[in-house]
Amino acid sequence: MRSLVEMFSLKGATGPLIGLVLLCLFLTFATDSFFSIRNFLNILDQITVLGIMAVGMTFVILIGGIDLSVGSVMALAMMVLGYLNVEAGMSMPAAILLALVAAALTGIIAGILITEFNVPAFIATLAMMSVARGLANMITNGSQVIGFPPWFNMAAIIRYGGYLTMTVAVMLIVFALALLYQRYRYGGRTLYAIGGNPEVARLAGINVKRTTVLVYMTCSLLAGLAGILLAARLDAVQPSSGVAYELDAIAAVVIGGTSLSGGTGGVGGTIIGVLIIGVLRNGLNLLGVSPFLQQVIIGLVIVLAVAAETLKTRRT
Repeated sequence: MRSLVEMFSLKGATGPLIGLVLLCLFLTFATDSFFSIRNFLNILDQITVLGIMAVGMTFVILIGGIDLSVGSVMALAMMVLGYLNVEAGMSMPAAILLALVAAALTGIIAGILITEFNVPAFIATLAMMSVARGLANMITNGSQVIGFPPWFNMAAIIRYGGYLTMTVAVMLIVFALALLYQRYRYGGRTLYAIGGNPEVARLAGINVKRTTVLVYMTCSLLAGLAGILLAARLDAVQPSSGVAYELDAIAAVVIGGTSLSGGTGGVGGTIIGVLIIGVLRNGLNLLGVSPFLQQVIIGLVIVLAVAAETLKTRRT
């Protein structure tokens, strides 16, 4: 059990893991259709976008930062993709690449504002949230774009091998790469050092500024990737997409046990946090709970997770 916890970087996330198991047990007995392969596959489909965004947010929060722009960056990447492919007639692979580049650039700019101009992360990413949303609207003058190639939408519908869609497979690959990077690469370990004390990390020889810029770039890049997968799922893009997604991503990270002050937690816990949100929403839908009440319940879960993390920190 200990080796399993270490392998998946679940240290400090045993509480959320137990909570996820208990939640699944409750919904299994409370509903008739929760405990089924089909429903589990539906949950995976529903958490794809949130899961990928939450990985990038985990890296940002690990270094003691925050990124409020990911929802708007996702919308920007979607609109760049739609305009280039549908309006400009560019091939889908080229449009996807340029959409990811546009997303990454927003993260680089935010990182430079934070490291070179000492703008607080909250303000820098809040500004980028406004800029990215404005650019997303400007690209098509606020209009929706439809008309993607059929194979693009099929990637989010067809279950290869009878189980996984291409979009879910991409999410699982992102999870695996993030876990391996965090666990086995030097760069992954430096995130904890920076989050613990950036000045000590700098004195230890870590290039804190460069790492910070790369972290924000990665977070925005993953937000752009999430936007592309959402475009495939919806078979359309609109500049209003991604509103409040940054809050869901932060919630998943916090529920998974990563401290908002940085330096503790990890991707393994975030995956559990994403699953908790996905399972909770799925279960509440099966129970026929009002969408408005669902928001209240999820908000209470977030508060409880933060309170538990604060209490644990005080005891330590």
